[in-house]
Amino acid sequence: MKIQALNSWITDQDEPLIISGPCGAESEEQVLQTAHELSQIPSIKLFRAGIWKPRTRPNAFEGVGERGLEWLKLVQSQYKLKTAVEVANAQHTELALKHGVDVLWIGARTTGNPFSVQEIADVLKGVDIPVFIKNPIHADLQLWLGAIERIANSGITKLASIHRGFHYAGKTKYRNKPLWEIAIELKTILPELPIICDPSHISGNRELIPQVCQKALDLGMNGLMIESHINPAVALSDAQQQLTPKALKEMLDALVYRQSTSLSSECTDKLIQYRTMIDEIDDELINVLKKRMNVIEQIGNYKKEQHITIFQLERWQEILRTRSQWAEKIGIPRAHIEKLCMLLHEESIRIQTEVMNKK
Repeated sequence: MKIQALNSWITDQDEPLIISGPCGAESEEQVLQTAHELSQIPSIKLFRAGIWKPRTRPNAFEGVGERGLEWLKLVQSQYKLKTAVEVANAQHTELALKHGVDVLWIGARTTGNPFSVQEIADVLKGVDIPVFIKNPIHADLQLWLGAIERIANSGITKLASIHRGFHYAGKTKYRNKPLWEIAIELKTILPELPIICDPSHISGNRELIPQVCQKALDLGMNGLMIESHINPAVALSDAQQQLTPKALKEMLDALVYRQSTSLSSECTDKLIQYRTMIDEIDDELINVLKKRMNVIEQIGNYKKEQHITIFQLERWQEILRTRSQWAEKIGIPRAHIEKLCMLLHEESIRIQTEVMNKK
């Protein structure tokens, strides 16, 4: 998969790509006034606006459609900003290309539908345009990868992913739970693929946006897509997660931008020391885990001989309770050790199941 670095076509050096604009293009005046104010912020390289808005329920604001693309032409000519819109099907893609949109993005709902992604990919064959691909609504890395591969197979090389969080059924302060580990796994699989964070859709609340932005930058993400509206209180969609251009500038100025590496030899040497310590500890951990696996296998054989079921509820409850207590006494968060226990227990069940199935 050939992917061009962001700094080869849109950003300078290795600076984060900052994308902003309203959730939805609502009127020519709203689009142009927002673009005017955002154009005064030098770090913003790309103006985004939703032209077609996929809504969960009918009769909600579903975007202004093709006429909004004419407003984006004015943004390009009057404020020298590149433009980006979401496309969900072949028709959207053809219209966006016809009106000279600079960047396309595929939304979370569309990413989860391989038929729609392929339809867009077919239109893009032979076209040289950047495409950003948001993660699917649900935490399915394979769907995300599949959408990226389909667009790459059409010949697009100016590619990036957008991490906008995932639907989560449990209680959380976020609109979409970040699940940063999935974005990190994507980066591990496709290290050349830029990842841009969408803190607006993760947060769902403008008060949380700064901390999500900082977390994304601290994790080395390649940019931010932040929704901005001249008057969020009257926005026709996602009013609570949009910032005014003034508030956006203040937030961007307050963020800490870190380097992925340091040119200081002293810093490099110190990191090597710490990493060596981690390597030694991990070696010990792996050996301990191997001993644990050996004991689990012995337990499985004994249960098989005694005709005892693999899963023992009381024992599992005891493990969760006691390990959490032990961990808290030495300053390890309960949630951290519970997650580790779940992984160990899952592996224990797997090992014992294999033992039971052996003839």
